[in-house]
Amino acid sequence: MKTNPIEKNAITVNKYLRIKLKGNPKRLYDAAGHLIVNGGKRLRPYMVIRSCQILGGRASMAMPAASAVEMVHNFTLVHDDIMDNDEMRHGVPTVHKKFGMPVAILAGDVLFSKAYQTISDSKLSSQSNNQLISRLAKACVDVCEGQLFDIKMAEEKRIPSQSEYINMISKKTAALFDVSCAMGAICATNNKKDIQNLSSFGKNLGIAFQITDDLIGVMGDPKVTKKPVGNDLREGKKSLPILMAINSAKGKDKKIILKCFGNSKVAKSDLKKAVDTIRALGIEENVRKQALKYAEKAEKSLSKYSGSAKKELVSLLDFVVKRNI
Repeated sequence: MKTNPIEKNAITVNKYLRIKLKGNPKRLYDAAGHLIVNGGKRLRPYMVIRSCQILGGRASMAMPAASAVEMVHNFTLVHDDIMDNDEMRHGVPTVHKKFGMPVAILAGDVLFSKAYQTISDSKLSSQSNNQLISRLAKACVDVCEGQLFDIKMAEEKRIPSQSEYINMISKKTAALFDVSCAMGAICATNNKKDIQNLSSFGKNLGIAFQITDDLIGVMGDPKVTKKPVGNDLREGKKSLPILMAINSAKGKDKKIILKCFGNSKVAKSDLKKAVDTIRALGIEENVRKQALKYAEKAEKSLSKYSGSAKKELVSLLDFVVKRNI
């Protein structure tokens, strides 16, 4: 059976990550690598490597940066799961559930620190390494700011505007997509325009990805999402589909949706009715249009490039925006 480019890349990245995440005490490194060995598409490392190749670089030049981004991504997952008190991810127990809270916090810290160590040990010039470290550090700050924006939005009674939502996901999710492509470009060149083009591609891809992900969180098939239908509605998440639904619904429809919004004890039948109401409002089509708008911006950023690496990056847009729910 033929492996697709993303799967093939994931195998190579996983081997590299396993080497980097070995050490003593073994329990600490087992915890740090727990989510990595139990799944994940390695989408961000894939973007780092293809962004390097689109500008004529070799995959080996970008491998330390690609692994560093994946370590940071997994660091955010470990801490996200702690904050949300989630018990499962990738179909396995979360790190704090399997290894305990103190070890999980230390595992996150190890992933974060190892990311920077991996970059500093790379064979690129010191100027390139400094740029990579600076870019990744800024992305980490953005992710933290985005996470707190998300928490603040959840705590407030008011429904945020669409621009507030886009600002939040630009930081919380898109920052790591942005930096993945920028770092890949830096591994191949010091041309500021090329780095900016790849950075723009990553950012807009990341926004399209999160918008689509949020659509799946409301209307996704539980067999695919492994979560109950309408899960994000029940949890009271202020995602784009939910914002659009609350703002466009009137009268009885609005009451049906609000009855379920943030109501952890809502009956399954009421939740299904709310999701059906959201569907009838045409929310899926409107949300898909928004995701497509950012996907088109992303594609435009790569208009001057050609070759197989470009084709593979552009194909990510289809994968992200057209994901089935």
